[in-house]
Amino acid sequence: MSQLTEEKREQPSLSISNRIIGEAFPVFFIAEIGQNHQGDINIAKKLIDEAKKCGADCVKFQKTNLSEKFTQKFLEMPYSSSNSWGKTYGEHKEFLEFTPEQFLELQRYAAEKEILFSASAMDIESFHYLEKIQVPFIKIGSGDANNIQLLKVASSYPGPLVISTGMQPFEYVKQIYKLMKENGKENFAFLHCVSSYPTPLEDINLKVIELYKKNFPDIVIGYSGHEIGIDVSIAAAVLGARIIERHITLDRSQKGSDHKCSLLPEEFQEMIEKTRIVQISLGAPRKIIAPSELPCWNKLGKCIVASRKLTQGQKIKEGDLKTKVTHPKGINAIYYEDIIGSILKRDLNPDDLIFQEDFQK
Repeated sequence: MSQLTEEKREQPSLSISNRIIGEAFPVFFIAEIGQNHQGDINIAKKLIDEAKKCGADCVKFQKTNLSEKFTQKFLEMPYSSSNSWGKTYGEHKEFLEFTPEQFLELQRYAAEKEILFSASAMDIESFHYLEKIQVPFIKIGSGDANNIQLLKVASSYPGPLVISTGMQPFEYVKQIYKLMKENGKENFAFLHCVSSYPTPLEDINLKVIELYKKNFPDIVIGYSGHEIGIDVSIAAAVLGARIIERHITLDRSQKGSDHKCSLLPEEFQEMIEKTRIVQISLGAPRKIIAPSELPCWNKLGKCIVASRKLTQGQKIKEGDLKTKVTHPKGINAIYYEDIIGSILKRDLNPDDLIFQEDFQK
């Protein structure tokens, strides 16, 4: 994306594997598989395939040690939801949880497909597991953005962190930032997120991205979306999100609360393609004659010419000059006022082009 300029290269960046994320680089897309695999490793692999075809940079799962994340009483609660995979909540979550061996199998599969593989750590033990298998970054989900114990562990992790901030007021987000900085953590990013599935448009508040960029100017800001469709996520990129995370599914009618706000593969691909177009078109905050405008300038651009016969030594006054389309080009018409009062160094006929060197200094 060579169109992006040096002005942007001074902005914050985050390195994940061989990718650099920041203003000067393409948006980094995370295809959140989460638990949309239905507990089936073959569906998980199919989702990896589709994410790769879409152009996503990374696939992301969730890693949980159930007894560390939930109390025993919570796991024993009856779970009769239409989304349930078991009689109790514990049975339901156990059904959807891949074993460490299956995680390694999926990691190898993603490597074969040449797409990055990572996961959210839902507890401290899971964080250490993900650190052990050397994922390119570890995600801290919104549900743990207030988990100070986990965040302290994460702050000493040498690799990159991506932290979602759903369900957290701004004061808590500032506290997370302070904790990271006080522990010397520099390579982390915040994702604006609203943890409702799907998120009503009026609750999304994309301008939080601008709030984060203003208050945390030295870290990359992104967006984790749960809305219907792709338009809001593209708008997030316009506002400066450099990481976009969206759920991906093979079928929105499948069992599970995440499916209805997930994108089908073709939608995910469209989001990526349109975001790439938008990011290129955003360019840089500098107004110039674009290279593509030069043919039009050469055809229609206005310059200064003599309106009548003028003689050497004459002082230019109103009425001596006209603005016309010329070929070749002389003094740009914007400098008309600057020429008034200048002394000519040569004779001019009507319609003669005027150049800077035609005047006494």
